[in-house]
Amino acid sequence: MAAKEIKTIGVLTSGGDAPGMNAAIRAVVREGLSRGKKVKGIHRGYSGLLQGEIEDMTARSVSDTIQKGGTILQTARCLEFQTPEGQQLGADMCRKYGIDAVVVIGGDGSFRGAQKLAAHGINTVGVPGTIDLDIACTDYTIGFDTAVNTAMEAIDKIRDTSTSHERCSIIEVMGRGAGFIALWCGIANGAEDILLPEKYDYDEQKLVNHIIENRKKGKQHHIIINAEGIGHSTSMAKRIEAATGVETRATILGHMQRGGSPTCKDRVYASTMGCLAVDLLCQGKSNRVVAYKGGQFTDFDIDEALAMEKHIDEYDYQISLNLAR
Repeated sequence: MAAKEIKTIGVLTSGGDAPGMNAAIRAVVREGLSRGKKVKGIHRGYSGLLQGEIEDMTARSVSDTIQKGGTILQTARCLEFQTPEGQQLGADMCRKYGIDAVVVIGGDGSFRGAQKLAAHGINTVGVPGTIDLDIACTDYTIGFDTAVNTAMEAIDKIRDTSTSHERCSIIEVMGRGAGFIALWCGIANGAEDILLPEKYDYDEQKLVNHIIENRKKGKQHHIIINAEGIGHSTSMAKRIEAATGVETRATILGHMQRGGSPTCKDRVYASTMGCLAVDLLCQGKSNRVVAYKGGQFTDFDIDEALAMEKHIDEYDYQISLNLAR
């Protein structure tokens, strides 16, 4: 039996914002229109869906947006949508506004919402948008490239002043449960220590010993990249200064990593993923996640994608240790 042809595609962003989301939204809108479909923008994620914050989108709706950070559709958390009643209401709202299919741009939590909509008969495709790079089915997530470059540039500047004052600097980057930003910055910035949620053993004495050893070797600074999932950078800095006698300062980069104009990679990859999401829906597919795997754009079943686990690459971690000398 042939799949029912979709006529109207909704698009929403959910969870944390990420640079490049606007490029994905723009691609969904323009690819959808080029396929003869109507496209509706759903504001504030699943919360906006339940509240009916939905508007018709045209090619002009997304003009001059590809270079902007954040998301023009805004994003919000929605506890109500985690309930069976909220999920049913979400599907009912889609039908009320004539939406046959939805492109969901976000992370694992957003995909679980898409999974529930699919179970209620609304065709869905997820597009991975998160700066944390923590979605297991894909080697790339929208926003990571921009975020890691933003952090890298900030750490370069901190290193300059850290060297001038012969300090130890602890720089806290985002990554509550995943250390990819910390690992990449640690390698790219030549950090002396990298603290990852997946690897850190909370042995501060090793950090203290490393700082003292490097100072004896003539090192004029010591950079520690600390992932958000470990946190407590300010108190850590005080303890390290007391133990080493080396002036130690903490800098928390925070949400600056989420903002800013997306890099070329984030614009191009997000655009490709947005178009692929629409193409999959036009083929009658549902409950899928767009991914970039092994150098190719592809897609996975959402159930399969959510069952996967992602780990820090052991080789990358080992070379980070070897290079931090």
